[in-house]
Amino acid sequence: MKNIGRHLIMEMWGCSGLNSTALVEQALREVTEVAGAVLLDLIVRPYTPQGVTGVAVVSESHVMIHTWPEYGYAAVDVFTCGKKADPAAAMPVLQRIFSPERTQVMELTRGIFSE
Repeated sequence: MKNIGRHLIMEMWGCSGLNSTALVEQALREVTEVAGAVLLDLIVRPYTPQGVTGVAVVSESHVMIHTWPEYGYAAVDVFTCGKKADPAAAMPVLQRIFSPERTQVMELTRGIFSE
């Protein structure tokens, strides 16, 4: 069995810095680098009255961070295709930057097929 990609989904509670566009941008850049992905574009947008969404478009797919500061919650997707990039490398970076009290991680294998 082969697969097209890996999709890491992180749920983080009790986080700090969730209303900072600069911190979300830093996380996206660092995650992209440690995962071994190639950054193509980066967009980070704040919401009113609070919250931030950021997406890093990478040649291997994408990294997304959505924050809800009022709940101390962040939802993160790291989806990479191919064999080179490693989405699991994102976890220590995200834990260091956002200092969650609790984290849940799910990994999906995407595009499973047999030749």
